[in-house]
Amino acid sequence: MVMVLGVNLGSSIIAPILTRHAPPETRVVPLGNLLMRGAGSLIMLVLYQTFKPSGGFLGSDPVSQVVNAHILFNVLVMIAGIPLSGLVLRATEALVYLNADKDAPAKPMAVEEYSALDNAVLDRPSQALANATREVVGVCDTIEVMLRRIIELYEKPDQARINELEALDDRVDKKHVAIKLYLTRLATQNLTDFESLRMQELLGACVKLEQVGDIIVRNMLAQVQKKMNHKLEFTEEGWKELSHFHAMVLANAHMAFNVIVSRDGRTARQLVQEKDRLREMEKQTSIRHFSRLREGSTRSIETSSIHLDTIRDLKQINSLLASMAYPVLEEQGLLSDTRLKTAKQS
Repeated sequence: MVMVLGVNLGSSIIAPILTRHAPPETRVVPLGNLLMRGAGSLIMLVLYQTFKPSGGFLGSDPVSQVVNAHILFNVLVMIAGIPLSGLVLRATEALVYLNADKDAPAKPMAVEEYSALDNAVLDRPSQALANATREVVGVCDTIEVMLRRIIELYEKPDQARINELEALDDRVDKKHVAIKLYLTRLATQNLTDFESLRMQELLGACVKLEQVGDIIVRNMLAQVQKKMNHKLEFTEEGWKELSHFHAMVLANAHMAFNVIVSRDGRTARQLVQEKDRLREMEKQTSIRHFSRLREGSTRSIETSSIHLDTIRDLKQINSLLASMAYPVLEEQGLLSDTRLKTAKQS
């Protein structure tokens, strides 16, 4: 019996040791097992040494006694553990999270946010434009993060992450104001025709990126809040359509960001063509959605406004992104009355 109790005590110690550097939520179960089986082993050992009962009731031979003792011990732990499980869980969580900060790895050094907008080079327009480009690219990166996170919130709404997204939009707004002021100061310098054109491109891109951020936070986050507050769920087909539509907009965002830096006519042309493709996709998505409504799908009816408004917002975002290609296309003679020329014309 002593051997069986020792084995159970020893085995309950192994898991907490192996998971001592794991996240707190991972360590709760092993530590709870130690409290239940470890404490049970010690209590049983004290009782056994105090009363010294005969092992005959466990079996006629040593092997049977060991097996039956092990079974009996675990049955007793289970019977005692069920009513105590809530208390053990609270005690375990308290122990784990008490040491969580102490055991956590060191946090990386905080890095102060840096701005490339150097006023000292405003009298050198080429350098100033390069600085403004770097800053606009930083805004592009933030917008991409916002685009990725918003669709995650549609699937799993979370208030903390909603607050984080709103903070990102505040960052975009501040960058937008700073870039506009910087380029306004630059406009007072003696610029070449190309430098003036580039300045207008960057200013236009910055304005459109700020508008994209506003759509995400003011419109799409409102849909997330509505879905979360009313505990609504999309149909499987509806969610696939939204996810696919969002993926296309995100891919177009990548092209738009590349056009800002590269000014590549081929990429700009493709970006505008994708806008037409997305418009057609919106029509097909709406047709399928209304078909589900006619079939009486409860979830489609409950989420109808969220579905349609989200498609509308994503389409508007895509239009803003695609419009970043127009200055490049116009300069290269690839636009005709604000429309994309055919390959033969160009």
